[in-house]
Amino acid sequence: MLNRSETPLDRCNLKFGETGVDAVTNGLFEGYASVFGGIDSFGDTIMKGAFADTIADRAYPILMLYGHSSMNVVGKWLHMEEDDVGLYVQGEFTPNHQLASDVYASCKHGAISGMSIGFRLNEGGSEEIEGGGRRITQVQLEEISIVGFPADSDARVATVKAQAEEISAIESLRECEVFLRDAGFSRSMAKAFISQCRPLYQREADAEQERKEAMKRDQEWLRNLTEKRF
Repeated sequence: MLNRSETPLDRCNLKFGETGVDAVTNGLFEGYASVFGGIDSFGDTIMKGAFADTIADRAYPILMLYGHSSMNVVGKWLHMEEDDVGLYVQGEFTPNHQLASDVYASCKHGAISGMSIGFRLNEGGSEEIEGGGRRITQVQLEEISIVGFPADSDARVATVKAQAEEISAIESLRECEVFLRDAGFSRSMAKAFISQCRPLYQREADAEQERKEAMKRDQEWLRNLTEKRF
């Protein structure tokens, strides 16, 4: 299942190239797509080393998207590496691309809220944190998006629609919460939804257990009755 982690603009430390005359020809920028040690709007903390393997050996490039939409490829990543701060990237917006030009201009103006990474967790790549959230130590990075949504999770409106395979891959309430966040629920709404569903699931599980026990009692009664007749 695809996970998200946002880095607000004030932590990205974005810098832009100063050559060229406008956004079409002046599309170079650099900054941090992810910052280590912080707590993002999903309650997750990404640790140093989480990106080491995924950026060292890849069969396909990491996409530069706008708003996590695969239809909005706005440039390419020229370089990325981990340092003591986070995942440092250098990128270039696609020349003569209208959306890329608009996004670049919004970034320079400070109207964009920051960057957000899309990744899949490697097996054993995270551990639950007491009180909620995860400590993430190893990921498979899929894309890095420029995002125009507010960093405040309660004001954030998601545009990403989860694929069917992501739904079938949900194996825990935590993953269900992440799925709801990606679908547009605020953090508080997602948690409230999960809290409401948990007792319903428990009642269904209890009912199923009671049904199995009743069936077992019926089978036992029939077996005893048969043994008495013969």
